[in-house]
Amino acid sequence: MKSMTAVEVQKLLQANVDTVKIDVREDIELTHGVIEGAIHIPMQQIPEKITELEQYKSSTIVIICRSGMRSHQVGSFLEQEGFSDIINLEGGMNSWAADVDANMSVY
Repeated sequence: MKSMTAVEVQKLLQANVDTVKIDVREDIELTHGVIEGAIHIPMQQIPEKITELEQYKSSTIVIICRSGMRSHQVGSFLEQEGFSDIINLEGGMNSWAADVDANMSVY
């Protein structure tokens, strides 16, 4: 699994690299902001949604959470399931809010 800062992920997205963004935060956390186009699947639902995620197995997947911890765990799980191109958003949405989109809140 790779780790990328918020600025690095932003550049990746701006370069139109084909990515799948998966936000693993809880529903209530989405009120603080979301990255456009992210698929929302709370962390604890990932194992039961693995069949649905199979379609992205060969894609570059950016995993998003609040601080980068849950996304790292989900990324590790997906790697164990055979996903090979996983990017953990280092510092999560708090870094995204601080470094990319000041309209979002740090919490």
